[in-house]
Amino acid sequence: MDRFATLEPVKLYNSSSTFKASSRNSRLPSAKAPAPFQIIGRLPVDIHILILTYLSVPDLSAYSRASKAFANLAKDERVWEVRWNHFTSHSPNLPTVLDDLENRSKAQNGLLKENAPPTLAVDAEDDFGEFTSVNAPKDEMGDFVGAFPPHAVHSPLPDASFPPKPNYRSQYVRAHTLLKPLLSALSGAPHAVLSTLFPSPSPSLSHQAHTLRVLSSFLSFRVKPVREWQNLSSALRAAKDRFDDGLMTAFDTSDSKNDEANMKETSQASWDIWDGPPDRWELARAWADKREIFYDQSKWDPLENFTEDGQLDFDAMDAFMGHVLRALEEHGTRAVNVFPPEAGVLLAFAERLAHEIAEYIASLLDRAREISNEMFLKAAAGSFKEAWRLVDATFKVASTRSDAAITQTQAEDVVYRMFESNMDEYLDEEVEFINQSFDAICRTWEKQLSERATIPAPTADHARFLSSHNPAQVKRTVLASFTDVLLLPVTIVPRTVGHVGKAVNAAFTTGSSAAVQGISMLNPQRWGAPSARDGYIQDFEKGNAGMLFEIGGDEDDEEDIQEKGGTSSRPTSMSMHSTSNSISSTLGDSSSQRSTRQSSTTSTGVTTPAPSASASTASFDKMELLLSLDIALELIHADREALKRVETFIGYPGHYGHRVRDTIEEIFVLLLQALGERHIRPGFERATDQMRAYHPEEHEESQSVAPLLQFFELAHVGDTMQSMIQVYFDKELASHIDRTDFLNTVVREKKRFEDILDDCVAAGMNAGTDALMNQVEHVILRLTKPREYYPAEDAAMDLGPTQGCQEAIKCLGMHCQLLKGSTSKEVLEVFYQEIGIRLIAILQKHIKRQIISLNGGFQIIADLNAYYTFIASLKVPTIAAEFSYLKMLGHVYVVEDAKDLAQIVRDVTRYGGAYRPEDVYEFIQRRSDWKKIEKTVDKTMYNLSFKEDCIIS
Repeated sequence: MDRFATLEPVKLYNSSSTFKASSRNSRLPSAKAPAPFQIIGRLPVDIHILILTYLSVPDLSAYSRASKAFANLAKDERVWEVRWNHFTSHSPNLPTVLDDLENRSKAQNGLLKENAPPTLAVDAEDDFGEFTSVNAPKDEMGDFVGAFPPHAVHSPLPDASFPPKPNYRSQYVRAHTLLKPLLSALSGAPHAVLSTLFPSPSPSLSHQAHTLRVLSSFLSFRVKPVREWQNLSSALRAAKDRFDDGLMTAFDTSDSKNDEANMKETSQASWDIWDGPPDRWELARAWADKREIFYDQSKWDPLENFTEDGQLDFDAMDAFMGHVLRALEEHGTRAVNVFPPEAGVLLAFAERLAHEIAEYIASLLDRAREISNEMFLKAAAGSFKEAWRLVDATFKVASTRSDAAITQTQAEDVVYRMFESNMDEYLDEEVEFINQSFDAICRTWEKQLSERATIPAPTADHARFLSSHNPAQVKRTVLASFTDVLLLPVTIVPRTVGHVGKAVNAAFTTGSSAAVQGISMLNPQRWGAPSARDGYIQDFEKGNAGMLFEIGGDEDDEEDIQEKGGTSSRPTSMSMHSTSNSISSTLGDSSSQRSTRQSSTTSTGVTTPAPSASASTASFDKMELLLSLDIALELIHADREALKRVETFIGYPGHYGHRVRDTIEEIFVLLLQALGERHIRPGFERATDQMRAYHPEEHEESQSVAPLLQFFELAHVGDTMQSMIQVYFDKELASHIDRTDFLNTVVREKKRFEDILDDCVAAGMNAGTDALMNQVEHVILRLTKPREYYPAEDAAMDLGPTQGCQEAIKCLGMHCQLLKGSTSKEVLEVFYQEIGIRLIAILQKHIKRQIISLNGGFQIIADLNAYYTFIASLKVPTIAAEFSYLKMLGHVYVVEDAKDLAQIVRDVTRYGGAYRPEDVYEFIQRRSDWKKIEKTVDKTMYNLSFKEDCIIS
């Protein structure tokens, strides 16, 4: 049963006291390094190791003599790893220097080997035994000699067939042994340090620089090879300065002789011993300070960029930048050839040139700011564009050397950092200026609109959207030309035409003027008399206003129509003229209209009525002038100029890059707000108010609804504005924003702008529909004769629609046709449905006013058939069904038998539920024979007779 004895708990780790006792009594070396959680004394092992990394090398022997555990910690790889990594990280050429020193030491030891005294073999595993040698001087390793008892050296040597793997401690011991003899030279006279370190024959400059750099890392505070490392480090620093001064003198001498090979060797040696930041390298700074480009700034006056009349002319800055770029190419090429790529001398030289350019630009912008804010904005964008030439030149020079450590981004950052001091002011001023420009444009338009009544009248008519046979094609042509104008360049760097660059500069000037002139010509206000030429005509060189495009008609067809005595409702062509400043507006009369109004047009396109017309008619004729494509185009042009200026800085990184993109969005948002809130909404609101004030009885001579016609024209203009905004957005803004981000400010504001236009058109269409149906009702009442549906018995029967019906349908058809092409199919369907519903109500009311005989019933049916045909042509099924029931309702006036009539009235399924028997009963009461058939109809319908079934008490 003993084998089933209970197990007792076993301690997995010794206590701290047991560990300390075993550490004191054990004479065998530890097989493994102590774990960090073990305790030595009162501190854990990792704290001891951290302390050891800060001790000097001689102090490690004193630490290791405290106990065997401390001696083991002194040999721990973690202690020497930190020291060795710091040593090598600051000495990239350490292996080469150590190999050279070892080769020299072997050569010297070979000569002294025969006379050397015998040495004492030391166990490799002994504590710091490698540091002990009878050949070493007494003070070579300080307290390391004799620091351990004799028994430590009697352990057997390791097997030679398995050499020990090199570790951090052994690597450092090798470096320490080779570099320690060189420290004695630092204790001598300062002027003799270099000659002692590098006796004749002197090694190469590269070897001397590498050795000094290794010694500098060796005597650092993280290595501390000896106790007096601070004094030796100061002496070494003085020797390095003396060495660097000699290199600088040699470099200047080689520079004066254009000896690039010697310059390259000297600069490489100076760079190897330089332990400061690259931009503070003294040799490169001294070389750059001697370039003449930094001392001839007095030759260039920034104020020469302004003409006598205060305009910008960047020919002076162009010459200045050419001088700077030539200096960069000359001196930068040499810098790339002679300086180490990692020193970044070319980049530092370009930054110094950028500083000179910044001083030039600062004076230029100060003067531009004194002239005007617009001048400051143009000067800022233009000067940045000119300074950007430094980027291309820098990268071009750097590309001449394959290992040049300069990227395109680094070259761009030079100019970006140079211009950063102006960015905050520029972006703020750009937004403020464009806001003021929009406000001034809108105020000017409002003032012109208020003074519209005082404009004199010209003699020529002007074409409009509605008078064209295809308004949609007119808009497509306008937008196509507008797109072409958007592709014209915007001048960022203003220049005058010189003798050398005449062709290029002329292109800049012509492009800018063409953009302004082209945009001003894109306006129906400027379309007028037909031209003998078709197609696109551009004449920007003469300086006068030419035609940007024309829409030609078929002149032969027009002549044929005139020979037949007809009147064409479409013009032969549309051309753009610069003598008009506003939309021309004339109500063209079609061949089907019975009356003609003579009107005269003002010089700005305002149609004034004939003397017989009322004052209210004149106001209706001016309704389309409440919106102006000129204003929209002027706003877009101002916005595009600002956008192109800001786009100059679109590549800015970091904070200013975000600000530039925010400014681009804000500029477009301001455009939408100015066009929507300051121009479109007020214009449509005034138009809606005018339509509500329209009374058809005051316009007996007109068969059309003047305010609705003008509103259709206004809707065409508004739709064209929205299309122009969409084109501008697609061409200029879409690349700067995420169109799928519904939270984006531009996307939301653009949707709001479209909603404003839709709401304005909807409100106007509602008021216009009221005016149209009032006109239709007025036409029906005015042209319906008193006995139209109760003719005499011997009167001739004409089964065609009445004149009132024909004119009402013509009025509706004309206005419905004009709406096509200016709005979407959905809006058209809603408009047609609203017209149908209101027309049914008008016709029902009209029928209930009449007295209708049997012969007149056929006339009613003819009219209802005509109305149904018109409604069916609109292709709105729901309304067409309603009118089919209304058409069937006319049959109640041609049924002679009263009982049959009563059965028709009682048939609730006959009209599809559109009319109840009570409703039909009201209509049959308008029959001329109603008094005769009333009793029979009542009895048949309700099976009662008032005389028999009703008791009057």
